[in-house]
Amino acid sequence: MPDELRPRPGTLSVWAGEPGHLDTNATQPPVVHSVSFGYHDLDEWLRVARGEAPGHNYGRNSNPTVAAFEEKVRELEGAEAATSASTGMGIISSALYALLSPGDRVVSIKDSYGGTNRLFTEFLPRFGIEVVLCDTTDHEAIEREVVAGCEVLYLESPTNPTLKVVDVARLAEAGHAAGALVMVDNTFATPINQAPLALGADLVLHSATKFLGGHADALGGVACGSAELVGRVFHYREIHGASLHPMAAYLLLRGMKTLHLRIARQNQSALRIASYLESHPGVARVHYPGLESSEGHDIARRQMRGFGGVLAFELKENTLEAAGRVLERLRYARLAANLGSVETVAGPPATTSHCECTAEERAAMGIPEGLIRYSVGIEDAEDLVEDLSRALEYLA
Repeated sequence: MPDELRPRPGTLSVWAGEPGHLDTNATQPPVVHSVSFGYHDLDEWLRVARGEAPGHNYGRNSNPTVAAFEEKVRELEGAEAATSASTGMGIISSALYALLSPGDRVVSIKDSYGGTNRLFTEFLPRFGIEVVLCDTTDHEAIEREVVAGCEVLYLESPTNPTLKVVDVARLAEAGHAAGALVMVDNTFATPINQAPLALGADLVLHSATKFLGGHADALGGVACGSAELVGRVFHYREIHGASLHPMAAYLLLRGMKTLHLRIARQNQSALRIASYLESHPGVARVHYPGLESSEGHDIARRQMRGFGGVLAFELKENTLEAAGRVLERLRYARLAANLGSVETVAGPPATTSHCECTAEERAAMGIPEGLIRYSVGIEDAEDLVEDLSRALEYLA
């Protein structure tokens, strides 16, 4: 669609993917729970089963409600195609296993999400796939490893939980020059704040459980890219079986209606809170790309439209015990292993993003034990600042 005719993100959040999936004059996508789909004409059924005609055959492969969700994300990311899975890790693992073979080489960053890191350090090597993890902000080191040869360059920006930013356009160019596929986890930024495909990525991945759904009530994952790449990921996922449930797809669709509004509020509030924390005497460091003091601020300004709703901060008393004392004093924050919700959610990496890793492994990734990841909700920002102020009082 020409740019002048393409709806803006706020309109796409509401309308994308839905008109073609509405039945019986319903104004909302129906939840289709049927496991199978019947046909009176065998020839038509064969064409659908072979993928030669539109339609659905069996729920593990596709579903009308799921298709509406995939289409909404596809349009928001400006991709040719999209496919989904039952969780964020379901789509990440499906993409990696679909596109890699024994003997291949992956180049990535050290402090990617803990589940992704586990794939890189524990599972892919068991299948004869070499993985090289570079310091996240050392673009020269990443480029050197890419030039040495790789089939996949896997990036995450901003990273979970340290909010580091990588130059997607620069690294995508290096990856393509080496013949690599470039994957980007866009969960923290969302398509509202960042467009990895426009920056050169080949495949964009989301844990839809987070900001896309926004209400902490549905698990899901989604991948967007070219029809050829997405088709390969879909084929692995349909055989592997990690299918998105239609009820979860409906909840994600409903949540995405307000995506643009939620992200605008969370961008604004997170910057306000990060600025407050940066000036607090008990806080040693704040991780947020919207701060001018952030190492990745200049890159973020170039490639992001907003800086996101997640920040992290380190206390001067940088221990898990000190973080716990602050967290337990928060009134307006769920202490839970999630993010991107309408409610503020907070916790340390030891119980959230990197609970699968040991303290030593987290330290090697540059993730302090006393780090607090703080996912800003849609509450009044000043109430959240006052809440943090009360929780941090004991540090005085």
